[in-house]
Amino acid sequence: KGDSLSANIAAASVLAKVTRDMLMEEAALEYPGYGFEIHKGYGTKEHMNALREFGPSPIHRKKFIRFLDEE
Repeated sequence: KGDSLSANIAAASVLAKVTRDMLMEEAALEYPGYGFEIHKGYGTKEHMNALREFGPSPIHRKKFIRFLDEE
């Protein structure tokens, strides 16, 4: 809840999100089919379906991919 306590933390959060969104849009160009430009890498139903269909891309985190085995 630091965003509500500090303008610096709030600003850093916004910058981090904008940067991540831009990186995910670039990743969508390199790895089409995963929908990175839409879900920005969050574990949405669409993202999980793409992982099942295409398998993990080189940019997927191994820790995140483990959740596929648990489904």
